[in-house]
Amino acid sequence: MIIVMGTVRVPVENIEAIRPMMAKVIAATRAEDGCIQYAYAQDMLDPELIHIAEKWRDRAALDAHFQMPHMKVWAEERSSLGLFDRNIRVFESDEGIAV
Repeated sequence: MIIVMGTVRVPVENIEAIRPMMAKVIAATRAEDGCIQYAYAQDMLDPELIHIAEKWRDRAALDAHFQMPHMKVWAEERSSLGLFDRNIRVFESDEGIAV
């Protein structure tokens, strides 16, 4: 399994404008083959901070995700709203570990 975790920042004045764009890309991504989880969450104490959490069946599914048409649209949309300070990491997971 592949885990993607990270954060991005959106100027607080653009949060309401970016919400429907995020909802659209989340819905499209969750329908992709190999997507186990895909979520964005606004931080409760820092309103311009968005947390990202993804799980993918394997690296091939994640690689295919980046080629999807909705991801190209999302890249254009988010750049118009000043998304900045992207800090995203990709990890391979051994599903046998539980905490």
